Amino acid sequence: MTPRQHYRETEVDAPHDPLLVAARLARSHRGETQVVHERGDTWSFGVGTLAEIVVDRQLVHYVCGADRRSIVWHGRPLPVVAALLDGLPVEGWRAYGWAAFDLAAAEAGGFPDGFPDGTSTPLLHLIVPRDEVRLTAGRALLRTTGQDAPARLAALISETPTGPGPAGGVPGLDLAADGGQYRKLVAEVLADIAAGSVDKVVLSRVVPVPGAIDLVDTFVLGRLNNTPARSFLLDLGGLRAAGFSPELVVTVSADGLVRTQPLAGTRARTDSAAENQRLRAELLGDAKEIHEHRISVEAAREELGTVCEAGSVTIDEYMVVKERGTVQHLASGLSGRLSAGLNCWDAFTALFPAITATGVPKPAAVAAIRQYEQAPREMYGGAMLTVDATGALDAALVLRAVYEEAGQAWLRAGAGIVAQSVPARELEETCEKLRSVAAYLVPARTS
Repeated sequence: MTPRQHYRETEVDAPHDPLLVAARLARSHRGETQVVHERGDTWSFGVGTLAEIVVDRQLVHYVCGADRRSIVWHGRPLPVVAALLDGLPVEGWRAYGWAAFDLAAAEAGGFPDGFPDGTSTPLLHLIVPRDEVRLTAGRALLRTTGQDAPARLAALISETPTGPGPAGGVPGLDLAADGGQYRKLVAEVLADIAAGSVDKVVLSRVVPVPGAIDLVDTFVLGRLNNTPARSFLLDLGGLRAAGFSPELVVTVSADGLVRTQPLAGTRARTDSAAENQRLRAELLGDAKEIHEHRISVEAAREELGTVCEAGSVTIDEYMVVKERGTVQHLASGLSGRLSAGLNCWDAFTALFPAITATGVPKPAAVAAIRQYEQAPREMYGGAMLTVDATGALDAALVLRAVYEEAGQAWLRAGAGIVAQSVPARELEETCEKLRSVAAYLVPARTS
């Protein structure tokens, strides 16, 4: 039996910008398993692993100390994950990680006939870090397991951090290189919508990033110029990513309050206040954007209703404009009270993947995505996750991100296709979203 693990907790002053401190911590631990996660006024950094859970298409792999298991999952993998987390021999644990878009296929009862083999990318990857730093309001809580870790981390936190290198641009990056193909696919989706097989499909495209980038500096510069609901930087299992999540898939509090925040409907955000106001008014008056948003909210309300107490689901905020980096979106917020006997993973399953990353109705939209998109989504359209021993869960939609694996980097963005869509405008929308990250890519240092 693996002995119970206990974090040693130490508080220290953290007088510097938490974004820059988190970046320093990440760079100082380059090559190690690590996660940076921003939620509200708290920045968290985790490094190393006390426990790790990886889900693939057949097995749930679990490592915690000497306990190493690979468990065949039948039906759904997340109940296996929940049981393993409930039994973790770690006091006050918090897990960080991500869920792939195609985890939803597993949770729906398995992969359909003809489902692509995809890659070796997991469906879910969670770690409980060996050492953890939580930065809030000028203080840092160090949660460590090694004897020298508190002094080492405190020294890094106390040093004056430096800012990122200049973006400089990435030579050869063409955000519209596959524009003709994307417009063609949008037209094919519009034909499906006209035939009545689906109402909305979020169709995405991949943009390769030529050359190497400095992911930590890209994260800092991107965060300084974005206004996300959550941000993250991670290096897990060979996949590195930095992102600025524009919306929440679902959050579940320890006392069972469930929230979701669909964003649908987009216009650009520029450096001109007058132009932004004009685009905002255009967005609020555009019948296509309003229709796209309305059906997304209705679908989210139905999904919440499957896991929340009868009569508890409310729309707390409806069709307001939120600024997210180089774009502005129509946004709504919904909440409900989790039904007795259900847990945070049940709420996650009900709302994942996000309706705003799939379409309406969701099963038909997901089928269209598999038919028309040129590459598996993997992390894109999935979720950045935190879950802890209290039963609280936070799942942010993975969009506006840069990904790197096996020496290759790429961006990805999509647009919601409805009956009123125009292919050229949908391509333009993907470019507007891509610029939220592309404009802040920092080439790798050569020295």
